[in-house]
Amino acid sequence: MSNNLNMHNSIAKLLDGVAVEWRPLGEVIKSLKTGLNPRNNFKLNTSDAMNFYITVREIQNGKIVFLDKTDKINNQALELINNRSNLEAGDILFSGTGTVGKTAVIDEKPKNWNIKEGVYVIKPVQEIVVSKYLSHLFNSKYIVNEYSKKIVGSPVISLPMSELKKIQIPIPSLHIQTEIVRILDTFTELTAELTAELTAELTARKKQYNYYRNKLLTFKEDEVEWKLIGEFASLKRGIRVTRNQLSQKNGYFVYQNSLTPLGYYEKANTRENTTFIISAGAAGEIGYSSEKFWAADDCFYFECSKNLLSKYLFYVLKNKQEYISSQVRRSSIPRLPRTIIEKLKIPIPPLEEQARIVEILDKFDAITNSLTEGLPREIELRQKQYEYYRNLLLNFPKVEDK
Repeated sequence: MSNNLNMHNSIAKLLDGVAVEWRPLGEVIKSLKTGLNPRNNFKLNTSDAMNFYITVREIQNGKIVFLDKTDKINNQALELINNRSNLEAGDILFSGTGTVGKTAVIDEKPKNWNIKEGVYVIKPVQEIVVSKYLSHLFNSKYIVNEYSKKIVGSPVISLPMSELKKIQIPIPSLHIQTEIVRILDTFTELTAELTAELTAELTARKKQYNYYRNKLLTFKEDEVEWKLIGEFASLKRGIRVTRNQLSQKNGYFVYQNSLTPLGYYEKANTRENTTFIISAGAAGEIGYSSEKFWAADDCFYFECSKNLLSKYLFYVLKNKQEYISSQVRRSSIPRLPRTIIEKLKIPIPPLEEQARIVEILDKFDAITNSLTEGLPREIELRQKQYEYYRNLLLNFPKVEDK
């Protein structure tokens, strides 16, 4: 709370009495151009294509990210596109069609990539406006609201370049622009660092969890009895329900073709503390529910005997996840044959040992899940914090507002 208050006060002090001029974008840039679409100009993914063809998909978090799915172009196409776009360091990319408003600043002159027609390239007059300041500005609440009014088209939307040039933008001194960029870049870097740290922590915990699960569930042949699942648990198939029978609010969860519930149903056909496995769609996924639920026809569930704990069975099956997934028949709808499950042999230690294993793995599972749930929440909070300060820093009053 104290740090947030200090930051708020620092920003207020920075912007106190700052002179700002509002000018149309077209007056503070050298040019606003686009890339080029294939049409009759060139072809994508030819045998000699070694360069990347950038679309809105590759503009992520203010950077250009080359993906496995990124299309490729050859050298002739690259030169042809650059004759139109003339990409240089300091230029701002702005997605003008489809998903409007994603931005990235070019750090150095591109050598092996160029852009499609729906991506605009903005060349700021550097003596008037700093590239990164303008990029942050394009994502501020006020400017987004302004250009959103100019978007046209359906179902594919676009922002006409002529309208983008008319957008009024605040131009403080270069010193203030640079300081705003420094503050906002710091928030961006901190968010990126936090994301990397939490992701690394989550990965380490998952590896540790998998290691101990495998260690706890690895027995020598003479240590325990290895039995077919069917000797200690009945494998039941669920019963089909239709979507119009489901509720989105009340009743029992319905599991059909994934571990994500399909909806709610007024009845349950399982007991509490039941292990189940998906047989079609997300075939091979293994679930456990501490509450009653409705198993639909693509969901098999286990009714365990008194000598087998259902949660222990869940962990045993999770430890065999790689094998189970490898047995899924890949087709238009992936399916896991019932016989694969019935032929599985599992170790059956005494109930006391099953309970001990479950207790240990439950603790690891709780830690891993807390990190899994906390990671996106923490990142979202940092992103909201960045957006708050970005809007605060870029909320300059217009003359008519005073």
